[in-house]
Amino acid sequence: MNDTVGAGRHRGRPRRRRLIGAVLAVAVAGVLVTGALIRDDAFSDTGDTVRLDEGGGRARGAPVDALTQLPTGPAPELRIAATIPEDGSKVLVTTLAGKKSGFTGKVWLWLPPQYKEARYAHSGFPVMIALPGGPGFPVNYWMDRNLKLEASISAWSKDGSSLPFILAMPVLNPRTDGKEGLYWDGSDIPGQPKMGTWLTEDVPDLVRSAFRTIKSRDGWAFMGSSTGGFAGLKAVLQKPDRFKAVIAGGPDILPDSRLWRGYPREKLENSPPELARRLIDRNGPEVYLAFQVGTKGSDVRCRPQVEDFIRRYGTGPVKTRFHVDEGGGHNARTYVPGMHDGALIQWVSAHMRGPVPGG
Repeated sequence: MNDTVGAGRHRGRPRRRRLIGAVLAVAVAGVLVTGALIRDDAFSDTGDTVRLDEGGGRARGAPVDALTQLPTGPAPELRIAATIPEDGSKVLVTTLAGKKSGFTGKVWLWLPPQYKEARYAHSGFPVMIALPGGPGFPVNYWMDRNLKLEASISAWSKDGSSLPFILAMPVLNPRTDGKEGLYWDGSDIPGQPKMGTWLTEDVPDLVRSAFRTIKSRDGWAFMGSSTGGFAGLKAVLQKPDRFKAVIAGGPDILPDSRLWRGYPREKLENSPPELARRLIDRNGPEVYLAFQVGTKGSDVRCRPQVEDFIRRYGTGPVKTRFHVDEGGGHNARTYVPGMHDGALIQWVSAHMRGPVPGG
């Protein structure tokens, strides 16, 4: 069944992985970086190399506090992919050879306008890893400026609705699924590329190498739609010592890749219900799980699963929030405004750490 509302929608098997081809057609490999970090002029063309002005990969001056992590370096090679028209910030891309996963793929990055402000020159910023639905390869559709994720975070952070998150937007899968409906569940499936390690270790290491971040889990979150929502949800529950929150739009609740065949134990280790149960049994640490679903298309099937998960596991250290996007479908155009309309980004931001102004 095909959803019919908006770009960034997904199409797929029952419960899973829907992505309109048009999003892939318009997405351009790139990463967003604010003009303050670019020595080229503010109107650099797509494809131009960006040189970070942070002392050769390390911020100049002492950090504002003990939780600020200065760039560790070496600085990655970044190229401009797009300009966000609302504020002039840049979407950039780099190719990351993951040292821990062994997987090589593209990652898009965006910095909020506050990152260049003098009062935050020595402050760490929170990071949100944004994951797409559908194939999630060869591009991550959240870098498409038409979906307005970056513009929305920029506007919300200015009016106080959201923290000024750095966005990291990696590829989700190691190759396209084609017509096979093949997904890696954001996991380290035996014998397969280690996409779980890629998302939760290599990508954060990349961000830390280039930008000022926050040392504690209070500065690290996920967001995503469909299979990307599942991967973010699973990552937070699996590694709550590293990540504190997720905003999941129309997510799957259970791992269902056919690549798990023959590996039931490993599959269970990547199942959100099982991970949530264990987290409750050991009484923490607290995690903040925000969900949203539309009322059209495949989200009608997704909603009961999300509600059942919240009913069963939304207790103790597992904090949950749920928003129904009335009239919305299983697509990015629903989920971006829904983050704000459902007070999801506000709720997550209230439980995380933002940059600290310097003296």
